[in-house]
Amino acid sequence: MATSVCEISEAHRKLHRYGSIYEPLKLSFLHREDEPLWEKLDRYYNAVKCTILNYQSPTTGLFPVKTYSTCREAKVRDSLYCAASSWALALAYRRIDDDMGRTHELEHSAIKCMRGILYCYMRQSDKVEQFKQDPSPSKCLHSVFNVHSGDEVHSYNDYSHLQIDAVSLFLLYLVEMICSGLQIIYNTDEVSFIQNLVFCVERAYRVPDFGMWERGSKYNNGSTELHSSSVGLAKAALEAINGFNLFGNQGCSWSVIFVDLDAHNRNRQTLCSLLPRESRSHNTDAALLPCISYPAFAVDDDALYSQTLDKIVRKLKGKYGFKRFLRDGYRTANEDKTRRYYKPAEMKLFDGIECEFPLFFIYMMIDGVFRGNKAQVKEYQDLLEPVIFQTFEGHAVIPKYYHVPADFVEAEQKKHGSQKRFPSNSGRDGMFHLWGQALYNIARLLVDELISPSDIDPIHRYVPWQDQRNVSMRYSNQGPIENDVVIHVALIAESMRLQVFLNTYGIQTQTPQQVEPIQIWPQKELVKAYRFLAINKKLGLSGRPERPVGCIGTCKIYRILGKTVVCYPIVFDLSDFYLSQDVMLLIDDIKNALQFIKQFWKMKGRPLFLVLIREDNIKGSRFNPVLDMLASFKKGNIGGVKVHVDRLQTLISGAEVEQLDFLRVNEAEIPEFKSFEELELPKHSKVKRQTSTPNASDLEQQPEIDINEWQQKPTYEIMRKFHDCDCLASQAQLALILLRKEGPDLFAKDENMQDELERIYRRAGSRKLWSVVRLAASLLTKLVDSLAPSITSVLVHGKQVTLGLFGHKEEVISNPLSPGVIKDIIYSRCCPNGGEREAVLQQELVIHIGWIISNNPELFSGMLKIRIGWIVQAMKHELEIRAGDMAPQDIYQLSPSEVKQLLLDVLQPQQTGRSWLNRRQIDGSLNRTPLGFHDRVWQILERTPNGLIVASIHLPQQPTLSDMTMYEMNFSLLVEETLKNIVLPEYRQIIVELLMVVSIVLERNPELEFQDKVDLDCLVKEAFSDFQKDCSQPKDKFVQDDMESFYNTPALGKNGTSSYLTKAVMIQLLKGEMKPCKDDPCSVS
Repeated sequence: MATSVCEISEAHRKLHRYGSIYEPLKLSFLHREDEPLWEKLDRYYNAVKCTILNYQSPTTGLFPVKTYSTCREAKVRDSLYCAASSWALALAYRRIDDDMGRTHELEHSAIKCMRGILYCYMRQSDKVEQFKQDPSPSKCLHSVFNVHSGDEVHSYNDYSHLQIDAVSLFLLYLVEMICSGLQIIYNTDEVSFIQNLVFCVERAYRVPDFGMWERGSKYNNGSTELHSSSVGLAKAALEAINGFNLFGNQGCSWSVIFVDLDAHNRNRQTLCSLLPRESRSHNTDAALLPCISYPAFAVDDDALYSQTLDKIVRKLKGKYGFKRFLRDGYRTANEDKTRRYYKPAEMKLFDGIECEFPLFFIYMMIDGVFRGNKAQVKEYQDLLEPVIFQTFEGHAVIPKYYHVPADFVEAEQKKHGSQKRFPSNSGRDGMFHLWGQALYNIARLLVDELISPSDIDPIHRYVPWQDQRNVSMRYSNQGPIENDVVIHVALIAESMRLQVFLNTYGIQTQTPQQVEPIQIWPQKELVKAYRFLAINKKLGLSGRPERPVGCIGTCKIYRILGKTVVCYPIVFDLSDFYLSQDVMLLIDDIKNALQFIKQFWKMKGRPLFLVLIREDNIKGSRFNPVLDMLASFKKGNIGGVKVHVDRLQTLISGAEVEQLDFLRVNEAEIPEFKSFEELELPKHSKVKRQTSTPNASDLEQQPEIDINEWQQKPTYEIMRKFHDCDCLASQAQLALILLRKEGPDLFAKDENMQDELERIYRRAGSRKLWSVVRLAASLLTKLVDSLAPSITSVLVHGKQVTLGLFGHKEEVISNPLSPGVIKDIIYSRCCPNGGEREAVLQQELVIHIGWIISNNPELFSGMLKIRIGWIVQAMKHELEIRAGDMAPQDIYQLSPSEVKQLLLDVLQPQQTGRSWLNRRQIDGSLNRTPLGFHDRVWQILERTPNGLIVASIHLPQQPTLSDMTMYEMNFSLLVEETLKNIVLPEYRQIIVELLMVVSIVLERNPELEFQDKVDLDCLVKEAFSDFQKDCSQPKDKFVQDDMESFYNTPALGKNGTSSYLTKAVMIQLLKGEMKPCKDDPCSVS
């Protein structure tokens, strides 16, 4: 070991002697074209040995971050690339017979590193268990370890450890290497640990992390963000490891890894929603290159790949490499090295002097090789050659980055790209940047055709467009080809008498007894079975968290302990929330589930969809819609989805089968599973269709009591009336009065009260008294299923969600939250302000919005902040518009399916026949803005030194312009935050129109700028004052309530609102000074 260190030191001295490290050296060893294969490989072996493997720890197999002798830190990510480099060269050596033991050495260097990382991770199994329950930055696996001992190096307070991309990269390379024949995983403890890592990675779509650069938000203030690069690596890792046997060819069923396909699909949807952005604060980022290209190849859509890559190249490419991201202060001359975090407005200091990393030229070379783009390979080879050096032995040295020295900063910021940059390897980081060295060796092996792309990608992460197929088992590269799958459907009746009844209408069904020995399970029983996956008491791991199985998972057949099991989808579960009582919503959910399966089913077998028909589904007016749906199934097409209905026993032969063999490992501890059982009914009983229940009248939904009068009465009297009363609406109102008087302890004092309220809730549901149902549900603090995933669906589309009543304080949700936290927010924001019914209505809307934004995101264009209370207001406006002169419908009396349809109607682009007041009310309530609106506000701020003010909120020019860039999501959200105090939707829309006017005026008059704060309320006041004069109205005090005629005026045309707003803006602008212009036609000297 001492000898090798001396050799390295000697090499360092020779490098300094033979050339300045600030000047690139041409590679002097010219290689003959007819150079024998052995000599080529020998040259690569020496390069890898000297520049990478000599630094590998002899104990853990990890590689240090910096290559000077005292460095004790090893990063997981850097070590993985070093292992990949050694493995790649080993693959090249497999092509020759007499390798002198080098294949074995190189392969086992890679294995030693991978097992070293596994060793470090397994010592932190307690953190894996905690992270499964609470994925927070203080409960994650560490990303830096002691290079020689594998011990923890930094605490959570001192280092940003939460980096999902690093864990995902480990899983991805693990599969690639095992698939190539390496033995890395040795026993069942290690298998169970890897499976638990998969459980953690499955949730990447909803876990904000610190990303590849360990800084989280671009502002480097300690906050986390949802990163496309992390989600993309997670998606790729899940696709790679799904169904993979960790023991390779020698494995058996219990060494196979399971992936929740629905969780994988959520990661896929999230990635597509986030791209081409990296995160809210990163408009683009070089970290996306390993995500969209080698090694992950996470993007399936070629157009999205090209759009993302084009943005990276256009904004980040430089002469010496790629910037990591815009305004990246890392290792710049202006960065304060003594502080971990930046101060507000500090980002502006780094504008134009960001370090450039040659590493990303190498990624582009590898990408070109994989895609067969020789021009791209040559372009980046030519760019790379001038910025790399060589050691005395002739081995390439890849500088970590190129920086602008302090003396050149001012000139560089005045004219970007004008100054020379200098390399980093001047002693501070040691001579070699191992990540760059490793990637360079992989790239050169590919370019010299010593290995092929399929060698280092044996699981086919990259599939050329022309070779993509719909069906792609484990290596699921979801191609752009339209999926035309036929969904197999089995109709299951819950009782024999229901089967007989449906048979009279020509609908053939089966009962649970008739499909035996096949068992029918609800998905929650499958969840119970999966709880035993990867339990390991030695490591303290509890197995799969209790997460629902989605409709992709329930479309498979399961072999469980010798039984054949099928599951019905979650939409057929009996829910405690009232949405399940609306059969029209159930039918809609079934159609949506079928569409989803059609689009995303990518397995060889056919999806098997169980339709569970309950007697309750055909009662009263529910029967005809259900019968129509069943008839559509029989015809073979429902909502544009091809279906094939048959007996379950017939359909099983073509289905996808999943073996849950892991249950046999702990068979003694397995609980009894409850299958769906047929209803036991008298033999000759018949289904009696109840008379159709008409929609409840408005009168029936209203209480018979005087609410104001009863609010003044004593508790005992209200309680007596509550128990004696027959009117459900009155009982619900009395319960509300009692709760307001006595507080939440009321149910504890009187248990019968809660039982009675549950009875009211169910009776009101069966009688379609939706207003009563919603009030009772709220008093019982009901929570709808899938609330948290629905909010996550909205967030990953780059939106924020606010909960709370219109006109009252709202709670902003920017990151995914647990159902319990969301429940507390909704009830605490709505109920104290008299919005009990809205507390559950907002839950309905969140569920609907989550589905709509995933399937029709264009309906939310121009809406960055989804304010649920304001959307309710938009829906109320819509009901008022439809009612005309009549009294509008009460939104709380609408059925859930009617609420969903009303929401869809409101989200549609406005119809031209509406008045301008109505348009502004709806658009203002939706917080909808025109295309390019936020970019125009940025341009206004550039010409407004003292900022903007509206409704008492100030948007300052600084530090806004210094911290942010025009196109980043965070700036757009800041603008929305500035507008939040506006009370009237129509007034908000006038403010939006005003800002568009200001932007156009400034654009056409470059010599003008505002001298003082621009008070937008004052400008609207001036415009309205002029409008009143022209309308010959008396000049009253400016009150927004008096502005209805102004709101109802078209924006454009003579005497349109824009003309009055423009005049007010020009008057304000002309009060300031004009900038001198050298071509000013008014100048006389």
